[in-house]
Amino acid sequence: MKKHFAACALALAFASGAAWAQESLTAPQVRAKLTEQGYTKINDVKFEDGVWKADARSANGNRVDVRIDPATGRVYPDEQIANMSEADVRAALATAGYTNVHDVDYEDGIWNAEADDPAGKDVEVKIDPNTGKVIGKEKD
Repeated sequence: MKKHFAACALALAFASGAAWAQESLTAPQVRAKLTEQGYTKINDVKFEDGVWKADARSANGNRVDVRIDPATGRVYPDEQIANMSEADVRAALATAGYTNVHDVDYEDGIWNAEADDPAGKDVEVKIDPNTGKVIGKEKD
């Protein structure tokens, strides 16, 4: 009975979003992805705000902060230029079922916004600056 209760409690915690965590990559895998792309001196690798974060040196030696998609491993350097406007981001979120979108801003190489997700939960989302795809989210 205790095992059943513990399993149910754990399932409920994950289902409620109380423990949004990395989707697939581990910290060593994130380091490997960054190394493969020419980054060196990789530090402070942590999962935060629905995405992996780290600081490193780019191939040209510049210090950069990066965000990493937890599912695909795509790296977003803070010096990246967005190909989408704020209006484009709002439209992409609406198409994906997000409502009450506000506080949209571009920072550290990715778009950020607060909104209600398709399930009605208040979330902060991280958005790919080229495609408008949500790459990370956490409870707001």
